[in-house]
Amino acid sequence: LGAAADAAARGAKATEPLVARKGRASYLGERAIGHRDPGAQSSALLLRAAAAMARDAEGAAS
Repeated sequence: LGAAADAAARGAKATEPLVARKGRASYLGERAIGHRDPGAQSSALLLRAAAAMARDAEGAAS
């Protein structure tokens, strides 16, 4: 789960130079460059939290 969280964080960062073509961000056009995709960022945060919970639960079980 930790590896998935790391990959999601890298993926979210990789959206910064992209121009949105769908959704609300598409209205910004070139102004969206430099901002992370909110869906990618929130997915990365969720995975990071899930990985932390799994790590804490694993430590408590020992």
